[in-house]
Amino acid sequence: MTSYVENETDKSFDFDIKEVADLVINEVLEKEECPYEAQINILLTNKEGIRLYNVQFRQIDSETDVLSFPNVDYGYPSDFEGLEEKKADYFDPDSGELILGDIIICADKVEEQADSYGHSKKREFAFLVAHSMLHLCGYDHMEPEEAKTMETKQEEILMKLGITREG
Repeated sequence: MTSYVENETDKSFDFDIKEVADLVINEVLEKEECPYEAQINILLTNKEGIRLYNVQFRQIDSETDVLSFPNVDYGYPSDFEGLEEKKADYFDPDSGELILGDIIICADKVEEQADSYGHSKKREFAFLVAHSMLHLCGYDHMEPEEAKTMETKQEEILMKLGITREG
């Protein structure tokens, strides 16, 4: 697995963002039984940056905590069968890795939401990575049943890594 993590803000955290992101990414890929080495890009930006991305890509003029840009069109979540038939669309020609997609996280929202929910910034960051990775694997939360599935998976991933609301 290859992750590219860029922090375009002046924010720093008391944990290594790449290390935490990689832990969560690997756990999601294992849980979802991804049969490929994968590639993920993560960008940390500020409120204005994420607002501009939200306007540009979703035509929504407001801040958000995380944006996910899946590269793979799944028949259903984590349906990795048949992807090699579209090798040019889904795989990096140099590394052979499955390009899952891009994640943009608002560093300001990581801080605000951690304070609001009463848990660590590490937990909030890890949660946003897990949430977004599930989107990159084809999950959504538009319907209550879908939301429940995502919530359960997110909690299982973070619990397995020991990144809990208390810790």
